[in-house]
Amino acid sequence: MKFAVLAAVVGLTTCVTYDSRSAPLATPESFAGIGDAAARSAALFTELGKVLTNPRCVNCHPAGDRPHQGELGRLHQPPVERGPDGRGLTAMRCPICHQDANFEPGRVPGHHEWRLAPREMGWEGKTLGEICAQIKDPARNGGRSLDALTRHIGADTLVGWAWSPGFGRQPAPGTQKEAGALVEAWINTGAVCPK
Repeated sequence: MKFAVLAAVVGLTTCVTYDSRSAPLATPESFAGIGDAAARSAALFTELGKVLTNPRCVNCHPAGDRPHQGELGRLHQPPVERGPDGRGLTAMRCPICHQDANFEPGRVPGHHEWRLAPREMGWEGKTLGEICAQIKDPARNGGRSLDALTRHIGADTLVGWAWSPGFGRQPAPGTQKEAGALVEAWINTGAVCPK
């Protein structure tokens, strides 16, 4: 009987662990075999694209003024709108529901900076090459230099939420540190965009 209970607990733990793990990301070193620097750079960005096109990122980088949610990117319910500062309209501000941290009992995600990305940073529906061109353009990346972009993806705590999204949400692939390393390697190889 004790064995059966223990086996059931181990099985349940394995399922929970499997569900909460993110997909792996290749390291920058794993692209060293690509001799052509431009091709290696594009390959590095393609790997980073696993993060950028993940629902944890796209849901807050929508093409319009409404955030998305869930693994399928359905429109946010209740039907909130971007508002003038990306934090919702006056009667329905993001912090009303989204507190400083995930609220696990209600399964509501949270962070003290919770908001939509600026409209010009929306990349929902774009190809990876289009996202790459957009993310390099200070007019469409929040005014960031490439170095600032590395810090934004690799260290910004709001971006980091994507790897700790709370119960029932699949984290973005890899880790934030690994994503930051890919950005840095992509920049160091010329920041070439995939086609």
